[in-house]
Amino acid sequence: MSVATLAALPGVSTASGVAAAAEHAQLTGRVLPVLPELRRLLPSAGLRRGSTIAVRGSTSLLLALLAEATATGSWAAAVGMPDLGLVAAAELGVEVSRLALVPRPGAEFAAVTGALLDGVDVVAVAARGAAPQEARRLSARARHRGAVLLSLGPWPGAEVELNCVAGRWAGLEGGHGYLRERRVRVQGAGRGAATRLRWADLLLPGSAGAPAAAPEPVLELAREVG
Repeated sequence: MSVATLAALPGVSTASGVAAAAEHAQLTGRVLPVLPELRRLLPSAGLRRGSTIAVRGSTSLLLALLAEATATGSWAAAVGMPDLGLVAAAELGVEVSRLALVPRPGAEFAAVTGALLDGVDVVAVAARGAAPQEARRLSARARHRGAVLLSLGPWPGAEVELNCVAGRWAGLEGGHGYLRERRVRVQGAGRGAATRLRWADLLLPGSAGAPAAAPEPVLELAREVG
């Protein structure tokens, strides 16, 4: 399935941009930028082309990884995530006009993901959509095409795994008000250059929606992230 064919499918949101993304992918550098608060979690301080990164425990973290890249002109796609909210994505900093959605690829999951990896800078997928052999083939496709593959959930052979290990909400005072921000601890580890354990305490989301560095270490976190 070619990128041009994929762009013509009626189920692909912002389909007109999918083909244009292929040209952009050939012109940008080897490392796509991420928000400053996330740089310490990644061995290249950004999204290295050809890599596979697994995100566990937080859709918000996955969206935050897309924010800076899409804001600076890169294209992204999300496959197999029917509940992904564009409003939430925008609040986290994603340029949603550069985000293609394939919410329900069904049996075409691997074919659709592979086609997107051929021409889109960053492809985010739901890990449950791929069998282990398919997952390895898609990671190999990302390496060959110079795309970044982001998995929501564990992914065989991922170079980096980011895990939201715990978090708590803030905002209620005396039982009144709104939950404004969530403090989380994110751990990053992986293979090769990513072997060393990395961590960051974040507000995800922050009070204004966008991620921010937590002003102090997260202590006595109320519960593990579900």
